[in-house]
Amino acid sequence: MERPTLRQLEYFVAVAEQLNFSKAAEACHVSQPALSAQIAQLESLLGLPLFERDRRGVQLTAAGEALVGPAQEVLDATDRVTQLAKSQGVPLTGPLRIGTIPTVGPYLLPRVLPQVHEAFPDLQIYLREDTTSRLLQQLDEGQLDLLLLAIDIDLGNVATMPLFSDPFTLAVSDRDELTHAESATLDDLEGRDLLLLDEGHCLREQTLPLCEASGGDELRGFRASSLGTIAQMVAGGLGSTLLPELAVEREAAAAPRLVTLPFGADGPSRSVGLAWRKRCPRGDEFRRLGEVIARAYARS
Repeated sequence: MERPTLRQLEYFVAVAEQLNFSKAAEACHVSQPALSAQIAQLESLLGLPLFERDRRGVQLTAAGEALVGPAQEVLDATDRVTQLAKSQGVPLTGPLRIGTIPTVGPYLLPRVLPQVHEAFPDLQIYLREDTTSRLLQQLDEGQLDLLLLAIDIDLGNVATMPLFSDPFTLAVSDRDELTHAESATLDDLEGRDLLLLDEGHCLREQTLPLCEASGGDELRGFRASSLGTIAQMVAGGLGSTLLPELAVEREAAAAPRLVTLPFGADGPSRSVGLAWRKRCPRGDEFRRLGEVIARAYARS
């Protein structure tokens, strides 16, 4: 089936707006004969007259009235495609679909997004929060462009960029015997009931071996899906946990009876970074974004 060209639709809409072939040709920067020829070809293709022409001027026919709206929609959609293509050609502009894990995104993004928007004002970030395994699947399937998560676990065949090291702290209740200590050691985990995140969270994969190796016991029958829940339970005296330093400020503010103790320079930590498909051609863009995030975090 032969279809109208975009030029024919553009000329059709221009005449419909001006109701004057000379003014429409001027608006389209073409000669009137060229415009009239395209309109005639369009009418022939459609098998319908679009305009009535007489000595009083030009009027849309009933068919022309019905078709001018859809023709404008086609032109608008084409403009959007063109604009999107141009934005994709300019680094860090247009939409960017980022996946993040619940132990990183809510704590990091409020601290760095203002600087990201300042550095890349035309970047439109769309966020999705999920567990690491699900985010990796969505990345592989093309549903996400970039991941923000802990990268010192097995992420499979992806490219990564470390942003910063996030030390773990020992979180206890203000009634705990360690409350007045300046720091903690992994030996302090021995014999403690430890609250951990549920299966599927990479933070559990990172902290559980530390707890087991240090003689700590996971509190049986307790699993949480958020650090906020764990922090509240620890503050209430139910047990202890390993809390990433990234989350300390927010969770301590929400749970005033929570006390966190650093492990020191050689203590356990996780690496927070970016991950993307190795075959993705936007690696250099993602590294530029990562540099801005890392600087913003360091200053926060």
